[in-house]
Amino acid sequence: MDKILEQLPKKAKDKHKANIKLFKKLNKKPPKHLDTLMLELHDAEFEKTDCLTCGNCCKTTVPWLNDQDVARIAKHLKLKEQKFIEEYLEVGEDNELSFKSAPCVFLGLDNECSIYKLRPKACREYPHTNRRRFHKIHAITLENVVICPAAFNIVEALKKALPIQYSEKGGKPREKFRRGGG
Repeated sequence: MDKILEQLPKKAKDKHKANIKLFKKLNKKPPKHLDTLMLELHDAEFEKTDCLTCGNCCKTTVPWLNDQDVARIAKHLKLKEQKFIEEYLEVGEDNELSFKSAPCVFLGLDNECSIYKLRPKACREYPHTNRRRFHKIHAITLENVVICPAAFNIVEALKKALPIQYSEKGGKPREKFRRGGG
């Protein structure tokens, strides 16, 4: 896994322009079956991917927490919500709450989360590749493919699964030229 994580940023950078083109096309005209397709691709990837062998998301990023996350985790830690916020969280420019630092304070050496059942919604939904209207979260997806090998693989599988008009080459499908009378 270490080698995959070492190579991932370069692989994602190499695919960045193509991924931007893909999302521009998806935003203009998403296929009707995109939500179903994303769910299938997500499920197929996570049948073969074990997050515990990676944990890169927990090591490198800080999730946003909503009010329910704060209440749930504070209660578990037997802290008042304000005390939990002061000790563990920082408040961003738009009043969003996130953990103060990465790696996550709740991440164990074995990549297991000590608050797994109570983890923030953003952690439960990561890497967000099975979300409805997936094409609308292109900015976060472009960030996630650099961090998460599964997200990278899912976006690459999406490109292969879509019709030609969504491919890197773009354009409309062409009819093949036939020689002879047929």
